[in-house]
Amino acid sequence: MAAERFPVEEGHVMMFARAIGDYNPAYFGEGAIAPPTFVIADMHFDPESGLRPHPDRQWHGSGKEPTSRPPEGSGGGGGGMGLHAEETFEIRRPVRVGEVLTKTTRAGESWEREGRRGGKLHFSEMLHEYRDEAGELVITARQVGVRTERNPDA
Repeated sequence: MAAERFPVEEGHVMMFARAIGDYNPAYFGEGAIAPPTFVIADMHFDPESGLRPHPDRQWHGSGKEPTSRPPEGSGGGGGGMGLHAEETFEIRRPVRVGEVLTKTTRAGESWEREGRRGGKLHFSEMLHEYRDEAGELVITARQVGVRTERNPDA
């Protein structure tokens, strides 16, 4: 469980608020707070997140030579396809501009259900905890992904 530093910068909060179309004055300027789901933007600080192409690795997203499938060994397998299923946030207090949060990630539960077209559906969750510089828990984000047993088009 590696810890990741996530600086909360005024310009980053402003661009995130604009991107989601929320012009609440609380999100702009000195003393601003971040929108409730802002912590998802931490992936831009993580070179291993897979959001951006890496010059030495196969890229599965849009961009140079996309494959549209995660690279081998990334936890996929089964010949099916992976989807983002759900995301929830437990917010204990607002995130403030100027803070540096520390994120830790751990695997949560996993389960299966029978699907209609892609065979078994394999669900798994990841739990991300964001703590302030005093170590106090600020936000917990829960992400659920689902992978089909086989490609539904097959």
